[in-house]
Amino acid sequence: MTVWDDLVGQEKVSEQLAAAARDADAFVTATATAAPPPEASKMTHAWLFTGPPGSGRTQTARAFAAALQCVSPDRALGGAPGCGFCDGCHTALVGTHADVSTVAAVGAEILVKDMRDTVRKSFTSPANGRWQIILVEDAERLNEKSANAVLKAVEEPAPRTVWLLCAPSLEDVLPTIRSRCRHLNLRTPSVDAVADMLVRREGIEPGVAAAAARATQGHVDRARRLASDPAARERRAAVLKLPLRVEDVGGCLRAAQELVDAAAEDAKQLAEETDGKETEELKAALGAVQGGRMPRGTAGVMKDLEDMQKRRRTRTQRDSLDLALTDLTGFYRDVLALQLGSRIALANTDAEDALERLARGSSPESTLRRIEAIGACRDALDRNVAPLLAVEAMTMALRSG
Repeated sequence: MTVWDDLVGQEKVSEQLAAAARDADAFVTATATAAPPPEASKMTHAWLFTGPPGSGRTQTARAFAAALQCVSPDRALGGAPGCGFCDGCHTALVGTHADVSTVAAVGAEILVKDMRDTVRKSFTSPANGRWQIILVEDAERLNEKSANAVLKAVEEPAPRTVWLLCAPSLEDVLPTIRSRCRHLNLRTPSVDAVADMLVRREGIEPGVAAAAARATQGHVDRARRLASDPAARERRAAVLKLPLRVEDVGGCLRAAQELVDAAAEDAKQLAEETDGKETEELKAALGAVQGGRMPRGTAGVMKDLEDMQKRRRTRTQRDSLDLALTDLTGFYRDVLALQLGSRIALANTDAEDALERLARGSSPESTLRRIEAIGACRDALDRNVAPLLAVEAMTMALRSG
């Protein structure tokens, strides 16, 4: 199993990255100096991965990082880097490699203070691996200051440093940054390709795999979660019942409250799993005495951790809401398909009765307005509007059509 095997429907991109990894391997093997790769090389110091949600931007970038750090002895015999089994590949894929640093948005933005240490590290030589790799999962969330810090590092990188930036589209990244990156655009995998992956790699029963892939329309991570997690299927089923519950004002308000409460519960569960462990580890690192009392001068460090955890909870809640809104958009898209007599396959075949009921009871124009209302809710959440207010406005718009 190579590092490229998990990239569903991205054969062309995999070939390009594999070629770049071979050139990078040849460069590292041939010389111990810190000279940049030759112009003819397919390798470069900065890459920008774009594609729609679910296309696997981060997974692709991480697979490339693993191929660059591959230390398999088979390479000396002509094998391609990226075996998937060696220590370099394994630690890069699971996120524990000392020379692969990952930056992800904790809150709505990646702050400059979150980037400062990473940018500083990008100018150092690899400690154990072959390259110093910086993977930015949410490059579209860089604010002005953090983007400028990244720009300076990408403009004049260290000889053995590689930047891997991930964003939904080119327009989400500063022109000055994207002009210094080699761009690779990923496409949404087909439903059949995702279903096949779930069966082969995850051991999912074919019928369940096909239903999950169809429901998520090729979104690999969501399909995997939907196929393997009964709780995720229950949450989705509850969301798909919402269009039938907004027939009066009271139903609209109750549905909105339940949707927001479910997202808050998801964030709470994640916080319980991670926050306590992080806090205890930091206390131990700072030398907390028996009884939990902290040494003097550490209050600021603890406050920074609490602020980060609060931002992460907010982000998790909004991500959970966004997932529900995505499912809701797919529902109304199926309603519209029925109203227009389209031949496209329905994503939500498990809710076909509700789809047909709404299709008969409304017009295509009203369905389009409902889809626009869901989009407006997502935009409001991105602008930090209070979740309950945004969702209540949406459910009222769904009622009126």
